[in-house]
Order: sequence, then structure tokens, then C-alpha cells
Amino acid sequence: NHGERVLAFADYRLPLHKYPAGYQFDCDTINFHVNPYFEHFNFPTNGLRFLGLISLIDPPRVNVDEAVKKCRTAGIRLLMITGDHPLTAAAIARSTGIITDYSTTEQLIENVFDNNARSCVIHGSILKTMTKQQLDNLIKYHQEIVFARTSPQQKLIIVETCQRLGEIVAVTGDGVNDSPALKKADIGIAMGITGSDVSKQASDIILLDDNFSSIITGIEQGRIIFDNLKKSICYTLSSKIPELAPFLFYMIFQIPLPLGTIAILCIDLGTDMLPAISLAYERAELDIMKRPPRDAKREHLATDRLISMSYGQLGMIQAGGGFFVYTVVMAENGFLPSRLFGLRKSWDSRSINDLEDSYGQEWTYEQRKALEDTCHTAFFVTVVIVQWTVLLCCKSRRNSLFRQGMS
Repeated sequence: NHGERVLAFADYRLPLHKYPAGYQFDCDTINFHVNPYFEHFNFPTNGLRFLGLISLIDPPRVNVDEAVKKCRTAGIRLLMITGDHPLTAAAIARSTGIITDYSTTEQLIENVFDNNARSCVIHGSILKTMTKQQLDNLIKYHQEIVFARTSPQQKLIIVETCQRLGEIVAVTGDGVNDSPALKKADIGIAMGITGSDVSKQASDIILLDDNFSSIITGIEQGRIIFDNLKKSICYTLSSKIPELAPFLFYMIFQIPLPLGTIAILCIDLGTDMLPAISLAYERAELDIMKRPPRDAKREHLATDRLISMSYGQLGMIQAGGGFFVYTVVMAENGFLPSRLFGLRKSWDSRSINDLEDSYGQEWTYEQRKALEDTCHTAFFVTVVIVQWTVLLCCKSRRNSLFRQGMS
């Protein structure tokens, strides 16, 4: 039950006249496929003297158990598929945390058709007799599964079953026998050191250090990149509403232009670019590996939630702040909000140099344009200042800044 391979050793003193020097022993007769009844050997098989037993184990790599724990907290299911004996497979699965049920291996084998059981070990011979529905139920209801004594075709069937259930499947392997499963999987990962050339050609990724923990590190880095891209997109899109809204109000309500094109270019090329780039280098959020995997069919980079956050909340706040400052500057100079509506043609006319404000003061064209430039500056500065707070909002999508920190 420790998952070790046991080798028995024995010796036999061969008579020299019967087995002279250079005698050819037919070792192929030991092979079950060549000699299924283990008979007609050209060397003695009885009367051997027993010498002892040696147990061997190929231990899991260091930190594999920690990587398995990370998989569980990240919502990633692990299925162990091996050609080893069920006893060996179950022992290794327990030592790495793939199976947390410490029932006997016999009980785990009996759990195959018990949908209420959490863990099970299934032999390839049993898998061969199962229907599609039974295999679907097996993977659907059992959280911890070890497949032992499996053939290459059965590995392929397991991958196809997981995909049929809507799962994104990643397969690791190093041998020629793993190639069909590696090719069929959504992500095939071959071993770079011990992997065969065939398995490397069939895979999508080659693991250079043959360390399972590196896969988990790669998943974490992928989540960080995806997370940071969403933050950068959210921040960049948020400034489009305060850039577009002034022109809409300018055309629809015929008010003097609140924000100029030069100021918009300064926002896009100045205050947008560097913060957006910096968000791409944000460190991982504390719960990055505690979230369930995203739904690849629904959750894309620009989701409805992100767009509503960028345009509907952050963008509206920036636009609202800009228009507030715009009306304050205009009101302080004599143009109350009610006077601004429908004023655009007169405001932009070079021939009108006696345009009256709300208090009857007359404004020349040059004076109006100077006031308009002041409004542009006020609107621009307001958007930039609000963008600082938007940047802080985008730094962490889920956690509080007090918890996440500013680094």
C-alpha cells in the first residue's frame, strides 16, 4: 500500500556440463505475450534459492503536493491516468494529495459506480466495459479519480469525455503512448527532458524542467496577464466618455465646446498611455489562485460588466466632473447654464463682438475664445485628476486597496 515496486531475487547453481560457457538463455520466453503459459523454458525455474526482496519507488517531485493544493484552491480538477497497478497509483495519488480519501484501495475501486463517493480508483479493464453515460457520470460526480492500467486509447477516451462535459482539458505526458491524448487535449503539455520526440510534436507546450509545479506557475502567470489586460482596458476605455460627451453636447444642445481636440490628444497620448502600460505590470492580486476558472465561452477580455464599469460608472464620473467644472467657469464669468443652450452659432461667429451674457455684459469674439480655452483647461484638468482615482480603482478588481497595497 506504499506504492513501491517489489523485485524478488534468487539464484541457482547451474551444472557446467549442461550449461557451458556461452550458453544462450532464451529470455524472450519470460514475456507473457510470447509465452502466456510460462512453459518450455531453456533454463531451470524450480529449486531456486531465495535471496531477498528489494522495493523501488519513483517518488513524486518536490513541491508537487503544494502544486496540487494550489490546483484545488484555483478550481482545477486533477485526474491521474497511469499504466501502473491500482495499488501503486492509489499510493502515489495519496502522497501527492490527488486523493484525500484514505479508504483502502479496494474500497476506492468499489466506489466507481457509487455517485455519492468523492474518490475512486478505476482499472482499465473496468473502464473498457463502461458506457458513455457511465463514464460521464463517473467524471461528473467523482471529484478525485485515478485511472490505473490504462491504454493509450483509453486515455484518449477520457480526454474526449471531459471535453464532452464542457471542460477545458490540459494533458501532460512524455511517451509515445500519450501522443493521442496530447493531440486531442485543448492544451497538450509534453516533458522537455524525458519526453519523446513524438509527444513533443503532438503537444502545444513543452515543459523544459519536467516539473509539474511549473504548470501551476504558468497558470498563475496566465491569470495575472489576463487580469492586468482587463484592468488596462477598463482604464483606457473610461476616458472615452468624457472625450465624446463634450462633442455630443456641443452638437445636440448647441453649447460652446467644453473640451478641445488638443486637450483630447493630450489625454489619449499623455495621461492614458503610461498608466495603462503600468497596469499591465501589476503584481498578482492576493486571491488570484483562489478564484474558479473563468468561463471561456462567456468571459472575454471586454465583457458587458467591464464595459458598463468603464463607460457607465468611471466614464460618467469623469464626464460629470468635467461638465460641473465647465458650468462653474462659465457661470463665474457671467454665462449661467440656461444661457449656454443654443449659443454655439453666436459664440463661434467672428462677426459678433457684442454677445451678451446672463447679466447683460458684452463679449467680443477674442474674449469668448479666451474663456473657451479656460473651460477646455478646466475640463481637461478635471478629467486628469479623476483619472488618478480611476487608476486606483482599476489597480485591484476584487480586493480592497488597503488589503492589496499600492506596490
